[in-house]
Amino acid sequence: MTDQGGTSNQNYAGRWVARVRGQIVAQGGTPEQAKRAAQASRPKEAPEILYMSTTPFTFSPLLDRLRETLPDVELYLVGGTVRDAMLGRASLDLDLVAPSDGILLARRFANALGADVFPLDDERDTGRVIVTLADGSREKLDFATSRGDSLDDDLRNRDFTLNAMAVDLRTMSLHDPLSGAADLRAKKLRACKETSMSDDPIRVLRGIRQAAAYGFQIEPETRKMMKLAAPGLGQVSSERVRDELFKILEGKQASASVRALEMLGVLDVVLPEMKALKGVAQPEPHIHDVWEHTLQVLAALDEVLAALAPGYDPESTGDLFTGLLVMRLGRYREQYAEHFSKLLNADRSVRSLLFFTALYHDVAKPHTKTVDENGRIRFWGHDEKGAEMAAERGRALSFSKDEIERMTAIIKHHMRIHFHTSRKDGEGKDPSRRAIYRFFKESGEAGLDLILLALADLRATHGNNLKQETWTAALDVCRIFLENYWERPEEIVSPPKLLDGDDVMRELNLTPSRRVGEVLEAIREAQATGKVSTREDAVEFGRKWLEENQSVKGNGVR
Repeated sequence: MTDQGGTSNQNYAGRWVARVRGQIVAQGGTPEQAKRAAQASRPKEAPEILYMSTTPFTFSPLLDRLRETLPDVELYLVGGTVRDAMLGRASLDLDLVAPSDGILLARRFANALGADVFPLDDERDTGRVIVTLADGSREKLDFATSRGDSLDDDLRNRDFTLNAMAVDLRTMSLHDPLSGAADLRAKKLRACKETSMSDDPIRVLRGIRQAAAYGFQIEPETRKMMKLAAPGLGQVSSERVRDELFKILEGKQASASVRALEMLGVLDVVLPEMKALKGVAQPEPHIHDVWEHTLQVLAALDEVLAALAPGYDPESTGDLFTGLLVMRLGRYREQYAEHFSKLLNADRSVRSLLFFTALYHDVAKPHTKTVDENGRIRFWGHDEKGAEMAAERGRALSFSKDEIERMTAIIKHHMRIHFHTSRKDGEGKDPSRRAIYRFFKESGEAGLDLILLALADLRATHGNNLKQETWTAALDVCRIFLENYWERPEEIVSPPKLLDGDDVMRELNLTPSRRVGEVLEAIREAQATGKVSTREDAVEFGRKWLEENQSVKGNGVR
């Protein structure tokens, strides 16, 4: 890499430089030092201040094709693409800005590669190119016309300084008017300007997500701006809010991020049900109020999922309870990985939905709390009421029907594993075949998520008071459910069909009615419990079941 005067840019690696008409004329340890040095030697010139990276930028190989195709075009890589490159992270999305003709440039590049292209935003002159690579993956390049009168204007109107850097594709030098590179090195999240948050309040959510993702501290003035802008989220579309929330829950430290949302006043606007959880006392063995318990569930869920993720090193944990989890359930890593790879919605993951569900699993406790004459606290029906409240919030945030069904199934049944754990811990009793069958019949695939939530819930409930015996009982119960679901589903969870509706009507002399379905379900449960194994067994069982249930009206018997 060289400047236009022929000097290698690597001579200035890690330094700030001042450039005039493409030639480096001064350098310094800070932007101010470089600017003062340039003004001393070129007082009548207006220098461009740039940071020279200590390592060559690493971008997609497509960048070379782009430079070959559009060699003389003033074109800049911007935003997250540059940030990720400086952090040494790969990115399959390239964001590019030109002074004009964004869509036209996208078409020129796409035509040269034979790639797909389409206008993304006509008003902002933005076009998208999608290139299918040799391995089948797809890379996205967005070409946009810069907003404002210059590249500087475009960068200054972005959200945070770490996203307000650009790389000139002609020289591969960094343009950094707001010292975003310095903020990256300092691990600081800083707004580009005083109105960055109020200009688009969704940036409040984005800031919390990026701070968690990169382990950055939010700069105090920026934090104030975010808090002031939070009420404006009420005017942002539910879809945009939902998508940013899911990205937060998908990322690192979901519990800490949710705590930050609460501190900045965001939850009062986007998830108002959360406010009522604070200060709601719970009986033993709980050690926290409902709000703090909910945050601890998120943290514990993160740990449970990490321990059951592919590639987890069992030797890396010094925690007894995590070690027991890995020992009992670690063999289901691949199955859980496949489970989480399935999509209920193309834009949101099952994993992030599970974290949202965990956030709402006890949402109805403030509304169902009772205290008897002995001072005992109870929350009768909080599971079913909570499922209703979560569904209402899901609809407000434009969740899909499938997402709402999965979430409500988990919340509605989230106490069932605890019931079986108590029986196992206290009486040594395993879940019965009937219990296993009904658990998955009523929860379906959501039961797999429910098991993980139950384990996180148990750890958060007891904290450091959790006894090894209780934890082991819970793991054994979960193992029994998972064994039957994944290793021998045909025995209990999903026994083979022995009769269909026509068979039942013919053999048992029934007319088409709801009764036919009831008989089929009774036979299916009898298979799960081991009472029925052949077609003949099924017919005989169905006949006896009908005789025992003849008193029910509308039985459909001819």
